[in-house]
Amino acid sequence: MKLLPMLALSCTAIALSGCSTKSPEKDRAPVPIDIIPASAWNSTPQSLAGREHTPQFITIHHAGVIWAADSVPETKLKNLQSWGQRDKDWPDVPYHFMISPDGRVFEGRDTAYEPETNTNYDTMGHINIQLWGNFNEQRVTEAQLRSAVLTAAKVAQDLEIETSTIGGHLDRTNDTSCPGEDLHRYISDGTFEMWVNDVLAGKEPVIEMREPLPAGPFPFVGELFPDQ
Repeated sequence: MKLLPMLALSCTAIALSGCSTKSPEKDRAPVPIDIIPASAWNSTPQSLAGREHTPQFITIHHAGVIWAADSVPETKLKNLQSWGQRDKDWPDVPYHFMISPDGRVFEGRDTAYEPETNTNYDTMGHINIQLWGNFNEQRVTEAQLRSAVLTAAKVAQDLEIETSTIGGHLDRTNDTSCPGEDLHRYISDGTFEMWVNDVLAGKEPVIEMREPLPAGPFPFVGELFPDQ
C-alpha cells in the first residue's frame, strides 16, 4: 500500500477543511481581562538572567499583611520591589500578578522567569498570582476573587497550563497558611478551578461569595478595623 500519497492527500484535505493542530486553548477567544502593565507603576527590575523557566503550575497567594483602607497599590508595588532588591537579593517583585481589593490586576515579574518565595518549595515552573490582604484576618472581595479567576484563566490559556495544576501556596509547602482560610476554601474544593474552566469555555463565571467561616474572618479586605 502506498502510504505517502495517501498521507499527503489527507494533510491537504485537513488544511482545506480549516482543521488545525494548535492547542484548543489557543483557538478560544482571549480571556476578557485588563492587566495594568509594570511600566505603569514604574517597575525597575534588575537582570533576571539565569532564572528562566517553563511555566507548568498556577499558584495562588495572599500578601499575608493587612490591607488598610488607605493603601495604594502602586506604592505597595514599588516598596515591595525596592525591599526585595535591597534586603532579599531579589531582582524583581516576587509575584507575576498582583490583585488589589477593587479587582485591578497589576503585572509584576515577567512570566518567563521563576518567582521568589520565603518558604520551602521549588519555584521553577510556578506562575504566582497574589491577592493583597491577609485572608486569615480579612475576607477576599468579590471583585478580587473574580479578577483572580480571570487572571488564572488568562495564564492557563496564554501559557497552555492545565487548570488541574491550580493550587494555593500551602498546597506546595507545609510551612505556610497562605493564601489564608477565607480564600483557600474556594481553591481546596475545586470551585476556583471550575470557575476558571467556565471562563476558558467562553462562559461567564458565577462567582458566589460564601458566608464568613464560623471563627471568621469577618471584615472584607479594605474595610476599617476598630483600631483604624
